[in-house]
Amino acid sequence: MIVFDRVSFSYGTKVVLKDVSFSIEGNERVAILGESGEGKTTVLKLMLGLLKPDSGRILIDGEDITERTESDLRQIRLKLSIVFQEGALFDSLNVKENVAFCLREYSRMSEHEIDQRVRELLGRVGMEHAMDLMPEELSGGMHRRVAIVRSLAACEPRMFLYDEPTSGLDPVNAATICQLIFDLSRNGRGFVIVTHKMMDALKVGNRFIFFKLGVVVFDGNEEALIKTSVPEVLAFLSDLNFDLKGSVNLQKQEA
Repeated sequence: MIVFDRVSFSYGTKVVLKDVSFSIEGNERVAILGESGEGKTTVLKLMLGLLKPDSGRILIDGEDITERTESDLRQIRLKLSIVFQEGALFDSLNVKENVAFCLREYSRMSEHEIDQRVRELLGRVGMEHAMDLMPEELSGGMHRRVAIVRSLAACEPRMFLYDEPTSGLDPVNAATICQLIFDLSRNGRGFVIVTHKMMDALKVGNRFIFFKLGVVVFDGNEEALIKTSVPEVLAFLSDLNFDLKGSVNLQKQEA
């Protein structure tokens, strides 16, 4: 569904991606990993056409989006749903109105239908009781759940994109968000999650792409990750003081 074909991108003189190629099927659960500043969020923005590569092609469902107009991109973006790290809820709208906003903007539903749809979506994530709360009244975990629900509201995307969805959350809320991400993928819809938290990546992902200095230095499944000898990946795991095999075993027991 998503193809990067020899993609390069820079912010001014800072090279972020160098001749990067990979493809992701619509039902894959992919974690993009790497240290801060390695271009992980940039990859998501390129997938949506929010940024254009300096060279190379990006294809969504076989369509090259690199030279598409904003009008064309709008239709393509309906196939993908993104939740940015900040959640980006409207501060002046309560939870119900935040979720309803996309329905009013992109659908022809009546107000009654919108109300039913909002309640259904919020009920999926245990947030129906919070419909009247304002964003500043939400905990970090609640904020992320509402952001994920809002991303579902306007359409039923084929694939989800998550930018550091558990960043800044305590372990309990982070586990809740990971479970939600995994549950939403049960119907065959895949996702791409950008994270620097290896434990969260392992809880939800079945493929792991590691970026270092603008290139892909690792791309493989969990078994390959456990056995990796790639120095950059090992150094990253070591810096995190992360016992990879022990953590993977714990995750499998919990599953």
